[in-house]
Amino acid sequence: MTLSLKKILKTFIHINDKIPLRCIMTFWNIKVNSIVRLAAVLARLTLKAKKIDALNRQSKTHKLIENHNLFSINLFSSQSDRYIDYIEEIERRLNEFSRLITNNKIELSKVLLQRLEAQIFSVSNALNANPVIHQAAKLSFDANNKVRIKKAKMKQARKYNELAKVVMLSSHQLYQKLTEHHEFERRLMDMVSEREIARIKSKNHESKKISAEVLALHQRLGRCRKAISIIERDIELVEKR
Repeated sequence: MTLSLKKILKTFIHINDKIPLRCIMTFWNIKVNSIVRLAAVLARLTLKAKKIDALNRQSKTHKLIENHNLFSINLFSSQSDRYIDYIEEIERRLNEFSRLITNNKIELSKVLLQRLEAQIFSVSNALNANPVIHQAAKLSFDANNKVRIKKAKMKQARKYNELAKVVMLSSHQLYQKLTEHHEFERRLMDMVSEREIARIKSKNHESKKISAEVLALHQRLGRCRKAISIIERDIELVEKR
């Protein structure tokens, strides 16, 4: 670090050889102190970030904020759920800050210094608040989960009510159909009785014709009773639902 700072100082004095040395040294001391101070803070944050990132990987609650940015895109260009990625961005900006000083970009270095301090302040606070961040994520997840469960129950209740309406409607229609078939069965039985009486009273040549009619009526009656059995089975299945 010392060699690098000496090189920066030498270049800076060469560029500003018309500025009094006292002014140069005053500006230089301010900027060098900023670099040294920020580098020291960054070194401590790096160790802390690596430790906390390792703990977060083992934490179940971290999965709730996994793949979500820890900081605003207005503050960091990095997009990550790991603190070390933001530390590395700060390191790159600190190197850029050193280059600006070397090139005597005073105004730009001031702007960048403010951004560096804001980034370091945010990361430092976030590292200290890491347990709180994860606890808040868990509370938010639990609250959202309760809402999802409530919505699921409401959806299930609506589905049940709709199904109940369908069942009631189907049941009503089936009973109506069953009633119609029973009425049809009664009429067929009456027709069979009438034709049987007619056959008994008829003459031989008419008897054969009437017997054929009775047979046809019995066949229709058989089909009707079979349909009744199917309808009754369907009613039983619907009511079981």
